[in-house]
Amino acid sequence: MTHYITPDRLTIERVSEIMDGGLKLELSERSKELIDSCRRYLDEKIAASERPVYGVTTGFGSLCNVTVGADDLTTLQENLMKSHACGVGEIVDRKIVRLMLLLKVQSLSYGNSGAQVCTVQRLIDFFNLDIIPVVYSQGSLGASGDLAPLANMCLPLIGLGEVWYKGERRPAGEVLAENGLEPVKLMSKEGLALLNGTQFMSAHATYSVIKARRLYHLANKIGALSLDVFEGLSDPFNASIQRVRPHAGQIRTATEVRDWLEGSELQALPKPYVQDPYSFRCIPQVHGAVWDAICHVGNVIETEINSVTDNPTIFPDEDVIISAGNFHGEPIAIPMDYLAVAVSELANISERRIFRLISGVRGLPSFLVANPGLNSGFMIPQYAAASVVNQSKGLCWPTSCDSIPSSQGQEDHVSMGANSATKLVRIIDNTHRVLAIELLNAAQALDLRRPLKSSPALEDMHAEYRRVVPFVENDIVMYPLIEASVKYLDSATC
Repeated sequence: MTHYITPDRLTIERVSEIMDGGLKLELSERSKELIDSCRRYLDEKIAASERPVYGVTTGFGSLCNVTVGADDLTTLQENLMKSHACGVGEIVDRKIVRLMLLLKVQSLSYGNSGAQVCTVQRLIDFFNLDIIPVVYSQGSLGASGDLAPLANMCLPLIGLGEVWYKGERRPAGEVLAENGLEPVKLMSKEGLALLNGTQFMSAHATYSVIKARRLYHLANKIGALSLDVFEGLSDPFNASIQRVRPHAGQIRTATEVRDWLEGSELQALPKPYVQDPYSFRCIPQVHGAVWDAICHVGNVIETEINSVTDNPTIFPDEDVIISAGNFHGEPIAIPMDYLAVAVSELANISERRIFRLISGVRGLPSFLVANPGLNSGFMIPQYAAASVVNQSKGLCWPTSCDSIPSSQGQEDHVSMGANSATKLVRIIDNTHRVLAIELLNAAQALDLRRPLKSSPALEDMHAEYRRVVPFVENDIVMYPLIEASVKYLDSATC
């Protein structure tokens, strides 16, 4: 199947379909016309004008006042690519780099960047042939765009850098030759078009929004099971409670949890208490606030992935080239920091439910084993969850509130959004692990409640889960169970 790159709005849902469905990319005729028209305009403008154009006939950053001759324009762009490829740190997950390729193609396709059709097509070739550039997680200030990681991503266009191909990390030039692909000869402005953008940040953000939506629904389902096996009260999920404080996320969360609990024998039991701890009672308020944050950030990121974020920006129909600041990451850096806080709260409250389940109250044995003392049972998975939650709390400090001037002061305020992006993904992964540990505990507790049953929907999940994670009778090595639980959530129905 094929996804056609067009000027139409690209939704996060469609991005998920492209990535998960293994779709190939192809430029629509309309996008080819827009790209080609802009390129022709830029070439004519350069030939007809003696006025310097930033990054096209001048140096970059604080070198913006240094004019470059016509014979050196290709060298200028190639030198930009080489000198800016300064990525350091861990290697970025290939799924996210594929997203970077897709989003860079989308941004260039609007015909405001001056790229050649063949350059955009080569990025599409990389995506379709699964030639994935090696990109590093550190090095971008989030303005002027994601210079260092995008330089590493785009080096293979000119036959430099490294790529992942057929499971191996190899020199890009070798892989291009193997596939009959010639290095692209960059024209004026193309290096800036490729490097001046927010695709490193926006790819991480898009990936995180997709994952966060899924984690929210899983948290509701797992939280419902924990509530049930804790013999918690359903009153806090009553629709009337949500109606008098009608936050959309709160209403949605309460509805989902009520649906998951429908038909539970445990819920039908008489309860001698009138309140549950907040980690159960306030699931609608906490999970709901997270959902509202996910929705807000999703809307912001969707605007970003449908934007032109390089500089200068070319407007052929208006006969103007404007040097401005669409590369600045602040519009998405702050929302990414916000989403990091929100998703970390799913793990924070989940760990508290884990703590309650192993506490030896409401008829459940201490640490969820029949012979506590001889067995430590589920004592240490809660430690692991607490450790992960603590790390996420530390990562929640907003990097978008910092700025370190660069380029001799020309770039005197930067977003640091790339660091917001990478730590957001770490928090997403941490939350996934904590929810997996909660499910490990809740499933054990349900077996200890037998012969009583939870709802049909939650019993189905439990049965599916037990095919990969066993009940623990006596102490066994626990980390493989946690790992299996994490993997189960990758494909679990939510």
